[in-house]
Amino acid sequence: MLNKPSRRSFLSQISAVALAAAIPMPAFALSPSNAKSLVDKLVAEINAVIDSGKPESAMLRDFEGIFARYADVPTIARYALGVDARSASPAQMREFTGVFQRYISVKYGKRFREFIGGRIVVDSAQAIKSFIEVKTTAHLRGEEPFEVIFLVSDRSGSPRFFNMFIEGINMLLTERTEIQAMLDKRRGDLNAVIADLRNTV
Repeated sequence: MLNKPSRRSFLSQISAVALAAAIPMPAFALSPSNAKSLVDKLVAEINAVIDSGKPESAMLRDFEGIFARYADVPTIARYALGVDARSASPAQMREFTGVFQRYISVKYGKRFREFIGGRIVVDSAQAIKSFIEVKTTAHLRGEEPFEVIFLVSDRSGSPRFFNMFIEGINMLLTERTEIQAMLDKRRGDLNAVIADLRNTV
């Protein structure tokens, strides 16, 4: 049975919808070819790590570097915090963003590490509202190919992916759910969440 959403989680989702509607989007400058080029480079680096034969710890360090270069980590981190981001101090946001970057790079790096012996191939890119959807296919040994989608925007000032779907699993929503659950468990204490995230990685 699914857990009943907490008040914080509910308010967080309402706030996110309102914020997205309220913030005017810049003129659409990022083209599908630009976004595809970014993901081509991203995928090439992921494939290189997969093929490197390095131990897991070294691969995870490499994946963190990839996330830092290609992901809009500040946007993803702020989305994960939801309404709690508005009450966080600049110092707390910097600290949370740094430890969150490590956390998601380890989490999703371990998932990409499962692709050893396979390849990710970039298929297509298309504009959808204010961002570009870039579709790729993961070809793994002994498994049916499956889709990995990157959503790309230049809203941060340069092209970065701000969301990712692996076999239909939405990274943004998954991380928001997990961070909100951590905040609920710690009665909204962001410093405690930061400490726990640091200890998990």
